[in-house]
Order: sequence, then C-alpha cells, then structure tokens
Amino acid sequence: MQPSLRRKSIPRSRFLFSSWVIFGALLTRGRPCLRWRHIGWLIWGPLAQLLPFPCPLTVLEDWLERSAGVEPERGGFLLPYLDKLVYLNISLTTFIVAAVIVCALNRAFYGWQVCRARLWQRVLTEGSQA
Repeated sequence: MQPSLRRKSIPRSRFLFSSWVIFGALLTRGRPCLRWRHIGWLIWGPLAQLLPFPCPLTVLEDWLERSAGVEPERGGFLLPYLDKLVYLNISLTTFIVAAVIVCALNRAFYGWQVCRARLWQRVLTEGSQA
C-alpha cells in the first residue's frame, strides 16, 4: 500500500477507535478479553490528556506522513475534525468534558455489570444452599 493511502487510512482508524472507546462497553458483554482492553483504554484516555502520553495513532500518523513526504501536523487531531464535522464551535473544554462524561458512563456501565453479576452469584449461592 502506498504511504499516502496508508496516511489517509488514519482518520478511519481514529473514527473506529473513538467509536470503540465510546460504545465499547456495549460490545464487551461476555467477552472478558475485550472488556479488559476497553477498560484499559478508558483508563489510558484521561491519563493521555493529563500527562504527556502520545496517542499510538498519532505516532503512527506522524510516521506515515513522514514516509509519504508530508510534514506531520502538530496539535490535536480530533478536535479540528470534530469541530468541522460534528460540533459547531466547540471549545476544548467542552470536548474534554464530553470525553470525561463518556468515560464515566462506560465505567458506570461496567460497575452496574459487576454489581449485577455479584448479585446473581449471591442468588445462585443462596439458592443452592436451600
């Protein structure tokens, strides 16, 4: 695959990754391996915003742009595209608040699943003792 085509595939990868982070909790039921990967990304996401962790897709995108002979863009990737495509005049603060809400909802969903599983386990244990 040509470097320019590979470079153009990065936005699709970012879209799929963002969709995975947002909706992943709904897809992981009964799949512990996927669940733990999703939880890892939910933990990594906010840390990457607060600490100087680079996004793996940004590193890949920079490498592909350099190999295609294009100067890599600097700055955040998602905000400019989301500004143009989805949100009108969204501030960075609003974007971060939305990301925190997405993470909190996913974590709440996982917490609900854990509580439900523990309650179900308790019902089964008590039922077998009777």
